[in-house]
Amino acid sequence: MRIIKFSLVLLLAACALLVHAQAPEGYPANYAKAPRFKALVYYTQHAEEAHYQFSLQAVEFFKKLNYGDGFILDFTMDLSQYPYEKLKDYSVIVMLDGYPNTKAERDAFEKYMENGGGWVGFHVAAYNDKNTNWPWFVDFLGGGVFYCNNWPPQPVLVEVDNGNHPVTGNLPDTFVVPASEWYQWNPSPRQNKDVEVLLSISPKNYPLGIKDVVNFGDFPIVWTNTRYRMIYLNMGHGDEEFIDATQNLLFINAFRWVVSTDKKGNPFLK
Repeated sequence: MRIIKFSLVLLLAACALLVHAQAPEGYPANYAKAPRFKALVYYTQHAEEAHYQFSLQAVEFFKKLNYGDGFILDFTMDLSQYPYEKLKDYSVIVMLDGYPNTKAERDAFEKYMENGGGWVGFHVAAYNDKNTNWPWFVDFLGGGVFYCNNWPPQPVLVEVDNGNHPVTGNLPDTFVVPASEWYQWNPSPRQNKDVEVLLSISPKNYPLGIKDVVNFGDFPIVWTNTRYRMIYLNMGHGDEEFIDATQNLLFINAFRWVVSTDKKGNPFLK
């Protein structure tokens, strides 16, 4: 009996030591003592109605991310008011339904990105065709030009291409995302050695569409050009983009990842 009790004491002591050894040191939470970084969100009311609807809801989404003033959040509908000297103060620029149009706006954005700036672009913020006349922007996006799209907007099954990336690491391997108009690019960004595709539309969705039907092709919808601190997400059409928790988590992951890779240091560790 005495031997059994002694053995139990040893077992309990060993368990206690094991738990103590696995427990993290220090306090688990890191509370900000001041805003951690600056973010600029750009959108325009001159966009297509469904894109503008997305932007209005996205504005509220990002405002909620800033409850408690975790960072400085600015909004603009006029990029002409943001030359490089102002842009460089922002850790990230989020473009919801448009992109720089004038030469001055484009020059400022190019300089910002070439000097370590951060970009999160949604849907039409990456749209380009033969009339865009901005070769740098095409290269920045990975070389693809708008090729085709489905219609009307619909949900799709998507597949994670890299489950080890911080943007997709806590997402399921496959999941269904809310309805959107999906852009296919030519050539596929996946063909660019500098591009890392994170999420693609599953070929199980083909044929995709009712009026305008996409029948085949490589269909990445979230990727990063590793030469820059950027990420593109094809979502952003209509008023249903924020109804799904998994997709919302993807958006937060993307935003947080771009900010965390700031050359000034990861503000979430401060």
